[in-house]
Amino acid sequence: MNSMKSRLITIITISACGLLAACNKAPDNAGSTPENSPVNAAAAAPDPSLPEKKVEITGNDQMKFDVMAIEAKPGQKVTVTLKNVGTMPKMSMGHNFVLLTQDQDPAKFVEASQTSMGTEYIGPDVKNKVIAHTKLLGPGESDTISFAAPRKAGTYTYICSFPGHYAIGMKGILTVQ
Repeated sequence: MNSMKSRLITIITISACGLLAACNKAPDNAGSTPENSPVNAAAAAPDPSLPEKKVEITGNDQMKFDVMAIEAKPGQKVTVTLKNVGTMPKMSMGHNFVLLTQDQDPAKFVEASQTSMGTEYIGPDVKNKVIAHTKLLGPGESDTISFAAPRKAGTYTYICSFPGHYAIGMKGILTVQ
């Protein structure tokens, strides 16, 4: 039942975004951009003895990232540039890069964020589970963020939090070792 409810909410949200795009309207707070710095206290300053890791990722209209695996050392500075190479409007096919804490279930994060259009689909109840994120991008747009890889070794999921994209497979793994 919850799965059906979640799918219905996703369909309604995507439909609403499409209607807004078709009307060339945006929500009142659409111009707000979240801070691109890490919001999780576990992400400390980068270790200056390690070289910077630079990663370029594209997102497309098929709801896929072209890079689905990143490796970093604990504390290494990681710079991610995300580019939306699709052609569909941001209101119906925006993309972002959201790196989650190890203890956050990505599906639950998406469920808690799917109605948070005004905060670029990062829900207020789960924003503390984000290590770093880009802004939501429309076609041809890009954003670059830098953060320190978590000090704790392990795997960390990154996703696109736009409704429906994670479920289709717009996700990847940052491995810290």
